[in-house]
Amino acid sequence: MKNKRNLLVLLLLLSPLATARDHRPNDHAQWSKDIAAFQAADRAQPPPADSVLFIGSSSIRFWKSLATDFPAVRTINRGFGGSEIADATFFADRIVAPYHPRAIVMYAGDNDLQNGDNPTQVRDDFAAFVRKARAVDPGVPIAFIAIKPSMARKVLLPQIREANALVRRYAATQKGVSYLDVFTPMLGADGQPQPRWFIADGLHMNREGYALWVGVLKPWLDNLRDRP
Repeated sequence: MKNKRNLLVLLLLLSPLATARDHRPNDHAQWSKDIAAFQAADRAQPPPADSVLFIGSSSIRFWKSLATDFPAVRTINRGFGGSEIADATFFADRIVAPYHPRAIVMYAGDNDLQNGDNPTQVRDDFAAFVRKARAVDPGVPIAFIAIKPSMARKVLLPQIREANALVRRYAATQKGVSYLDVFTPMLGADGQPQPRWFIADGLHMNREGYALWVGVLKPWLDNLRDRP
Protein backbone atom coordinates (compact mmCIF):
# COMPACT_ATOMS: atom_id res chain seq x y z
CA MET A 1 0.00 0.00 0.00
CA LYS A 2 2.82 2.38 0.87
CA ASN A 3 4.48 1.76 -2.50
CA LYS A 4 1.22 2.48 -4.29
CA ARG A 5 0.85 5.74 -2.42
CA ASN A 6 4.39 6.75 -3.32
CA LEU A 7 3.75 5.89 -6.97
CA LEU A 8 0.58 8.00 -7.00
CA VAL A 9 2.46 10.98 -5.56
CA LEU A 10 5.19 10.59 -8.16
CA LEU A 11 2.69 10.45 -11.01
CA LEU A 12 1.01 13.61 -9.78
CA LEU A 13 4.31 15.42 -9.62
CA LEU A 14 5.22 14.35 -13.13
CA SER A 15 1.86 15.21 -14.61
CA PRO A 16 1.88 18.02 -17.19
CA LEU A 17 -0.89 19.61 -15.17
CA ALA A 18 1.33 19.85 -12.13
CA THR A 19 2.93 23.07 -13.30
CA ALA A 20 -0.50 24.68 -13.61
CA ARG A 21 -1.51 23.50 -10.17
CA ASP A 22 -2.89 25.44 -7.28
CA HIS A 23 0.54 25.30 -5.68
CA ARG A 24 -0.34 26.85 -2.33
CA PRO A 25 -3.46 24.91 -1.29
CA ASN A 26 -2.80 25.40 2.41
CA ASP A 27 -2.09 29.14 2.28
CA HIS A 28 -5.16 30.64 0.62
CA ALA A 29 -6.93 30.98 3.97
CA GLN A 30 -4.63 33.86 4.90
CA TRP A 31 -6.58 36.03 2.44
CA SER A 32 -10.02 35.07 3.71
CA LYS A 33 -10.54 38.35 5.58
CA ASP A 34 -9.54 40.37 2.51
CA ILE A 35 -11.92 38.43 0.30
CA ALA A 36 -14.73 38.68 2.85
CA ALA A 37 -14.18 42.45 3.01
CA PHE A 38 -14.47 42.69 -0.78
CA GLN A 39 -17.72 40.75 -0.66
CA ALA A 40 -19.08 42.92 2.13
CA ALA A 41 -18.26 46.02 0.09
CA ASP A 42 -20.00 44.49 -2.91
CA ARG A 43 -23.13 43.90 -0.86
CA ALA A 44 -23.10 47.43 0.53
CA GLN A 45 -22.50 49.01 -2.85
CA PRO A 46 -22.62 46.68 -5.85
CA PRO A 47 -19.84 47.48 -8.34
CA PRO A 48 -20.98 49.03 -11.62
CA ALA A 49 -21.73 46.67 -14.48
CA ASP A 50 -19.45 46.47 -17.50
CA SER A 51 -16.39 47.42 -15.44
CA VAL A 52 -12.72 46.63 -15.96
CA LEU A 53 -11.51 44.45 -13.11
CA PHE A 54 -8.00 45.07 -11.80
CA ILE A 55 -6.81 42.12 -9.75
CA GLY A 56 -3.54 40.92 -8.23
CA SER A 57 -1.07 41.82 -5.54
CA SER A 58 -0.02 45.00 -3.73
CA SER A 59 0.78 47.00 -6.88
CA ILE A 60 -2.95 46.78 -7.63
CA ARG A 61 -4.03 47.17 -4.01
CA PHE A 62 -2.07 50.41 -3.59
CA TRP A 63 -3.28 51.88 -6.89
CA LYS A 64 -5.49 54.38 -5.10
CA SER A 65 -5.80 56.67 -8.11
CA LEU A 66 -7.03 53.88 -10.39
CA ALA A 67 -10.48 55.32 -11.04
CA THR A 68 -9.19 58.81 -11.78
CA ASP A 69 -6.30 57.51 -13.87
CA PHE A 70 -8.79 55.89 -16.25
CA PRO A 71 -11.87 58.14 -16.13
CA ALA A 72 -13.24 56.79 -19.42
CA VAL A 73 -13.88 53.33 -17.98
CA ARG A 74 -15.47 51.99 -14.83
CA THR A 75 -12.97 50.12 -12.68
CA ILE A 76 -13.00 47.62 -9.82
CA ASN A 77 -9.89 47.23 -7.67
CA ARG A 78 -9.45 43.76 -6.20
CA GLY A 79 -5.80 43.77 -5.26
CA PHE A 80 -4.75 42.02 -2.08
CA GLY A 81 -1.15 42.61 -1.05
CA GLY A 82 1.28 39.71 -0.88
CA SER A 83 -0.87 37.46 -3.04
CA GLU A 84 0.24 35.21 -5.88
CA ILE A 85 -1.45 34.44 -9.19
CA ALA A 86 -2.89 31.21 -7.80
CA ASP A 87 -4.63 33.14 -5.02
CA ALA A 88 -6.58 35.17 -7.59
CA THR A 89 -7.52 31.93 -9.33
CA PHE A 90 -8.57 30.26 -6.08
CA PHE A 91 -10.87 33.16 -5.15
CA ALA A 92 -12.10 33.85 -8.69
CA ASP A 93 -15.55 32.48 -7.89
CA ARG A 94 -15.91 35.25 -5.30
CA ILE A 95 -14.01 38.24 -6.73
CA VAL A 96 -14.03 37.71 -10.49
CA ALA A 97 -17.06 35.71 -11.61
CA PRO A 98 -19.74 37.82 -9.86
CA TYR A 99 -18.70 40.98 -11.71
CA HIS A 100 -18.84 39.62 -15.27
CA PRO A 101 -16.23 42.28 -16.07
CA ARG A 102 -15.82 43.88 -19.46
CA ALA A 103 -12.12 43.06 -19.17
CA ILE A 104 -9.57 41.96 -16.60
CA VAL A 105 -6.16 43.42 -15.85
CA MET A 106 -3.82 41.34 -13.68
CA TYR A 107 -0.61 42.27 -11.93
CA ALA A 108 0.98 39.42 -10.03
CA GLY A 109 4.00 37.15 -10.27
CA ASP A 110 6.32 39.30 -8.18
CA ASN A 111 5.55 37.38 -5.01
CA ASP A 112 5.43 34.06 -6.83
CA LEU A 113 9.09 34.35 -7.80
CA GLN A 114 10.08 35.75 -4.41
CA ASN A 115 8.42 32.75 -2.75
CA GLY A 116 10.31 30.23 -4.86
CA ASP A 117 8.21 29.60 -7.95
CA ASN A 118 10.08 29.31 -11.23
CA PRO A 119 9.19 31.31 -14.37
CA THR A 120 7.41 28.38 -15.98
CA GLN A 121 5.11 28.08 -12.98
CA VAL A 122 4.30 31.79 -13.25
CA ARG A 123 3.30 31.34 -16.89
CA ASP A 124 1.29 28.21 -16.17
CA ASP A 125 -0.49 29.78 -13.20
CA PHE A 126 -1.48 32.75 -15.34
CA ALA A 127 -2.81 30.36 -17.99
CA ALA A 128 -4.83 28.64 -15.25
CA PHE A 129 -6.28 32.00 -14.21
CA VAL A 130 -7.28 32.73 -17.80
CA ARG A 131 -9.05 29.38 -18.03
CA LYS A 132 -10.88 29.98 -14.74
CA ALA A 133 -12.03 33.46 -15.72
CA ARG A 134 -13.15 32.37 -19.17
CA ALA A 135 -15.06 29.39 -17.82
CA VAL A 136 -17.54 32.00 -16.61
CA ASP A 137 -17.11 34.70 -19.26
CA PRO A 138 -15.80 33.12 -22.46
CA GLY A 139 -13.60 35.46 -24.45
CA VAL A 140 -13.31 38.16 -21.77
CA PRO A 141 -10.24 40.26 -22.66
CA ILE A 142 -7.42 39.74 -20.16
CA ALA A 143 -4.19 41.71 -19.85
CA PHE A 144 -1.13 40.73 -17.85
CA ILE A 145 0.97 43.66 -16.64
CA ALA A 146 4.59 42.57 -16.88
CA ILE A 147 6.36 41.82 -13.62
CA LYS A 148 8.11 45.04 -12.70
CA PRO A 149 11.88 45.33 -12.14
CA SER A 150 11.92 46.55 -8.55
CA MET A 151 14.95 47.71 -6.60
CA ALA A 152 14.07 45.45 -3.67
CA ARG A 153 14.05 42.33 -5.85
CA LYS A 154 16.93 43.13 -8.14
CA VAL A 155 18.38 39.68 -7.47
CA LEU A 156 15.34 38.18 -9.19
CA LEU A 157 15.87 40.10 -12.43
CA PRO A 158 16.88 37.03 -14.52
CA GLN A 159 13.80 35.11 -13.35
CA ILE A 160 11.60 38.16 -13.93
CA ARG A 161 12.88 38.49 -17.49
CA GLU A 162 12.24 34.82 -18.17
CA ALA A 163 8.77 34.81 -16.62
CA ASN A 164 7.77 37.89 -18.59
CA ALA A 165 9.04 36.35 -21.82
CA LEU A 166 7.09 33.15 -21.17
CA VAL A 167 3.88 35.04 -20.40
CA ARG A 168 4.37 37.23 -23.48
CA ARG A 169 4.75 34.16 -25.70
CA TYR A 170 1.74 32.48 -24.11
CA ALA A 171 -0.41 35.60 -24.56
CA ALA A 172 0.53 35.73 -28.25
CA THR A 173 -1.08 32.32 -28.72
CA GLN A 174 -4.37 33.29 -27.06
CA LYS A 175 -7.13 35.38 -28.58
CA GLY A 176 -7.87 38.41 -26.42
CA VAL A 177 -4.99 37.87 -23.98
CA SER A 178 -2.42 40.67 -23.91
CA TYR A 179 0.98 41.21 -22.34
CA LEU A 180 1.52 44.85 -21.33
CA ASP A 181 5.21 45.65 -21.14
CA VAL A 182 5.94 47.94 -18.20
CA PHE A 183 9.18 46.04 -17.53
CA THR A 184 11.27 47.52 -20.35
CA PRO A 185 10.45 51.21 -19.82
CA MET A 186 11.08 50.87 -16.08
CA LEU A 187 14.69 49.84 -16.68
CA GLY A 188 17.49 52.36 -16.94
CA ALA A 189 19.91 52.70 -19.83
CA ASP A 190 22.10 50.18 -18.01
CA GLY A 191 19.32 47.59 -18.07
CA GLN A 192 18.90 47.74 -14.31
CA PRO A 193 15.98 48.70 -12.02
CA GLN A 194 15.71 52.40 -11.29
CA PRO A 195 14.84 53.97 -7.90
CA ARG A 196 12.88 56.81 -9.53
CA TRP A 197 9.73 54.66 -9.82
CA PHE A 198 9.59 53.45 -6.21
CA ILE A 199 8.89 54.60 -2.69
CA ALA A 200 11.50 54.11 0.03
CA ASP A 201 11.00 50.35 0.30
CA GLY A 202 12.19 49.88 -3.28
CA LEU A 203 9.28 47.54 -3.99
CA HIS A 204 6.08 49.56 -4.14
CA MET A 205 5.65 52.31 -6.67
CA ASN A 206 5.38 56.05 -6.29
CA ARG A 207 3.15 58.31 -8.34
CA GLU A 208 5.72 58.49 -11.14
CA GLY A 209 5.76 54.72 -11.39
CA TYR A 210 2.00 54.53 -11.67
CA ALA A 211 2.02 57.31 -14.27
CA LEU A 212 4.30 55.17 -16.40
CA TRP A 213 1.89 52.25 -16.03
CA VAL A 214 -1.03 54.46 -17.05
CA GLY A 215 0.80 55.33 -20.25
CA VAL A 216 1.26 51.65 -21.09
CA LEU A 217 -2.28 50.59 -20.19
CA LYS A 218 -4.21 53.48 -21.73
CA PRO A 219 -3.89 52.36 -25.39
CA TRP A 220 -5.11 48.87 -24.47
CA LEU A 221 -8.07 50.28 -22.55
CA ASP A 222 -8.84 52.77 -25.33
CA ASN A 223 -8.92 49.93 -27.84
CA LEU A 224 -11.17 47.99 -25.48
CA ARG A 225 -13.54 50.94 -25.23
CA ASP A 226 -13.91 51.03 -28.98
CA ARG A 227 -15.14 47.44 -29.08
CA PRO A 228 -18.88 46.85 -29.38
